[in-house]
Amino acid sequence: MSAHVGIPRRRVSGWLAAAAVLPLFPAHLRAAQEGYPNRLIRIIVPWPAGAITDMTARLLANQWVAEFDQTVVVENKPGASGTIGHTAVAHSAADGYTVLFATNSTYAVAPSILPSLPYDNDKAFAPVGLVLRSPQMLCVHPSVPANSVPEFLDYVRNRKTNDVNFASAGPGSTSHMAMELLMSMTHIRMQHVPYRGGAPSLQAVIAGETSVAFVDLSTAISAADGGLLRMLGASTTERAALRPNVPAIAETVPGFQSTTDVALFVPAGTPDAVIHRLNAAMKNAFKSPEVTRPLLQAGLILVAGSPEEFPQYFAEECGKWRKLIEAQNIRLQ
Repeated sequence: MSAHVGIPRRRVSGWLAAAAVLPLFPAHLRAAQEGYPNRLIRIIVPWPAGAITDMTARLLANQWVAEFDQTVVVENKPGASGTIGHTAVAHSAADGYTVLFATNSTYAVAPSILPSLPYDNDKAFAPVGLVLRSPQMLCVHPSVPANSVPEFLDYVRNRKTNDVNFASAGPGSTSHMAMELLMSMTHIRMQHVPYRGGAPSLQAVIAGETSVAFVDLSTAISAADGGLLRMLGASTTERAALRPNVPAIAETVPGFQSTTDVALFVPAGTPDAVIHRLNAAMKNAFKSPEVTRPLLQAGLILVAGSPEEFPQYFAEECGKWRKLIEAQNIRLQ
């Protein structure tokens, strides 16, 4: 699925090395970066339309049309835990005209939870920067006799093993991993019921098919205000700005933190000057209220990080989830 957003008006060590030095490029690459961009740019979103990555990509693309004076196209390539979209970008030319909007469920979780990948996760991409973080809320069906995180943990502990079901947006999704992290840190067990996306997962809790789920903040607020579910805790280390009356889970479970992180990548080998031009365009877009207003209203945490900052974050994020996946013996077929 693709959409024209507008018509123009006229491997961790490797990443560190690339960020530190501007390499010498062949003549055709030097010419390409000097005139960059001079044609259509594709933004690949590995998730369906309407997801956080899709919304963010389209908001930024609108700004890029004006800044680059080029057509920008957003293409949705969902499936296989986001790896279909990643594969498409990995096999694209390293010229800055194919850009990937990715989430940590694919670039940090998938390498450890999937048996294999059709690309080398450490070497196939070059980071443009961390874009934003999306908080999640621990939400329960109104029938669950718990009004706080401590009460919910006691409720689960007092039930039979795996007697409480939790919904997720799918195996390996951030909502799945957040619950696995909570269970690991609190020594409780629940039965995982995966759905195909965040919307079906939310509906499962609302309908009482499952008892609990991690839900994106903006969606959780709407459902909670309508009395359809109850919010118990925020997945961020601090309370969510849109719901400061809801405690952070970390207030009960010290060290707990889990967010859906969105990052921008290009194929490995893309000229450094092009990467920094894209990074500057991302930061410029975040200066526009037309971009920031809807993102902040959705409760998102804007980051707009640099390529130089990304390798340390990437190493820590991958290590965190790899350790959990190995400890919990989580595997997908």
